[in-house]
Amino acid sequence: MLSTLPVLSPLYPLARPLLFSMDAETAHHFTLNNLKRLHQCGLLSAPKANPTHAKTVMGLKFPNAVGLAAGLDKDASYIDALAALGFGFIEVGTVTPRPQPGNPKPRMFRLPQAQGIINRMGFNNSGVEQFVKNVQASQFYAERKTQPRILGLNIGKNADTPIERAVDDYVHCLERVYPYASYVTVNISSPNTKNLRQLQGGDELDNLLATLKTTQYKLAQQHGFYVPLTLKIAPDLDAEQIRVIADTLLRHKIDGVIATNTTLSRDAVKGMQHGDETGGLSGAPVKALSTQVVRALKQAVGDTLPIIGVGGILSGADAKEKIEAGASLVQLYSGLIYRGPGLISESINLLK
Repeated sequence: MLSTLPVLSPLYPLARPLLFSMDAETAHHFTLNNLKRLHQCGLLSAPKANPTHAKTVMGLKFPNAVGLAAGLDKDASYIDALAALGFGFIEVGTVTPRPQPGNPKPRMFRLPQAQGIINRMGFNNSGVEQFVKNVQASQFYAERKTQPRILGLNIGKNADTPIERAVDDYVHCLERVYPYASYVTVNISSPNTKNLRQLQGGDELDNLLATLKTTQYKLAQQHGFYVPLTLKIAPDLDAEQIRVIADTLLRHKIDGVIATNTTLSRDAVKGMQHGDETGGLSGAPVKALSTQVVRALKQAVGDTLPIIGVGGILSGADAKEKIEAGASLVQLYSGLIYRGPGLISESINLLK
């Protein structure tokens, strides 16, 4: 089957005005559903992987260094269609133990002037049981033993779980997704679940990671294979907070760190339409903050802990900047909304 990406990439600028005429969340589902239909009809397939682009990180062989960030496919419903766009790895979620609707709509807003997006989705998802079924039903998962398929599963806590019991939600999700993941990401940095970010603090983070590391060890013994754990952190951290997080990650031998989630800062979008909406800001406005955190983490952890850089990548040059700051891999999300699938191949080619 020939790759359809050379056709899709130049078509996206033509389709974007239509998509941007829709409510942001409506356009999100419209795009994903149509990508899925194209894939199911055999009209969407990825270009053949180039062995020179492969990277080994966390003991896993990635076909290339450019991945999809969590949040685009919260329920693992579109894995195969998204994988066909040429990503080196796919991360889906965030998933919680029980289904939850998330925050009231509207809850996603584009800021085209800044090439940004504000969302306050609130971990809307169908729960971990359905999530696991969706993963198992994917061709991507079925091919994992014969093909280089890297699938990250991103876990969180339910909104109504008290923060002092958050660890229970993370343990439950880790136990359920562990057998199906290439790696598991612990998301404690979304600004859209009340008090979640306080888990990035010293004692809270120490207790959470100690429990999850113990759980990971038990699951490795039970299943006979080791699944790496990564932690996703916020961009809104000062130097001391980054140092504490880095020390805690190293002490508990966590396998990787994803920097960063969305920002609460509005400095880059003041006065813009939707600029004062509540939620996390992503896209170009978070690029500098995210890169700064990547650079600070790299200084703190050296080569001991791999970093996945995400935040504000809207060009291949932006992806390269994250790598030069210290990231081993990068992830895309908001840049795809503004640039389309061409951003993937552009980034891959610059990271050779």
